[in-house]
Amino acid sequence: MKILITGGAGFIGSNYTRYRFENYPNDEIFVLDKLTYAGNLDNLSDLMDEKRFHFVQGDISDKDFVEDFFEKEKFDAVVNFAAETHVDRSITGPGIFVMTNIVGTHNLLEASRLTGVKRYHQVSTDEVYGDLGSNSKEFFTEKTPIAPNCPYAASKASADLLTKSYFETYQMGITISRCSNNYGPYQFPEKLIPYFFRLISEGKSVPVYGDGKNIRDWLYVIDHCRAIDVILKKGRLGEVYNVGGNNEKTNLQITQFLLKFLGKDESLITYVDDRLAHDRRYAIDSTKLQTELGWKPSVDFAEGIQKTFDWYKNHEEWAKKLMAKIEERKHKVVSKMPLKTSR
Repeated sequence: MKILITGGAGFIGSNYTRYRFENYPNDEIFVLDKLTYAGNLDNLSDLMDEKRFHFVQGDISDKDFVEDFFEKEKFDAVVNFAAETHVDRSITGPGIFVMTNIVGTHNLLEASRLTGVKRYHQVSTDEVYGDLGSNSKEFFTEKTPIAPNCPYAASKASADLLTKSYFETYQMGITISRCSNNYGPYQFPEKLIPYFFRLISEGKSVPVYGDGKNIRDWLYVIDHCRAIDVILKKGRLGEVYNVGGNNEKTNLQITQFLLKFLGKDESLITYVDDRLAHDRRYAIDSTKLQTELGWKPSVDFAEGIQKTFDWYKNHEEWAKKLMAKIEERKHKVVSKMPLKTSR
């Protein structure tokens, strides 16, 4: 198979790229990535010299580029991880989320349709379902109405609806997966678990939003890769599949777990103002994926945290290099801000 993985230099995308490379030795794999703040070529350094691996830098929101690229390569399958995903960033600057997550997805779908791509898989999120509320005992199923509450979630929901429309209108071979919070190797250092790992390891305080009782379901990234793999192989066309880790925890519980794991006490916890439109609870029911396709999560939270910690401990230079880029970007943003003058 000749497969295109968009956003393949990011956290989940690079893990899936490596999973695909190791498990499908006859595949020719292309990764397309814009290399924004979350895309990192170091995530794919071990594959760059492989003959059946190809990296292309490009922007999925550039229609002409996408059309030319697809026409030239004629892919058999596309897995779309490419997205702006940082919720806080979507609140302060939603425009790029519309361009990448909606316009970019449309460009990929249209190019796939016009060049005869047989299988298109859209990687989505449980955030499109909205908020279950902290007192609810319900779970998100594939039949839960879409009700996003922040610009990021709204842009992903829009992309899902576009993808579904290409099945209904053009009979394209599409599937969609909606996953819970991922964690594991190669995750961008600003995300909760690697961010708290670093702060706690350095003996610094960890900021917890609001009362810390927002609940999320946590999924080890390789289990997510396994889920996408089985959906591509056996999933029913036009269907949505939820992917959950069966690891519901509050943000405070995650913080306490990491503190105990690293041998620190709870005096490092600092409560900060809550995020705007901060949903209280997400919880995924992945029964459909388990019963129809035989998938189930294989890594529990304690094991996954140990694997993640070991990886970061053995890849300190990877993290330091990324953190330097983050600080450089912050400095550039500050330097561009206009000076305030008094009248």
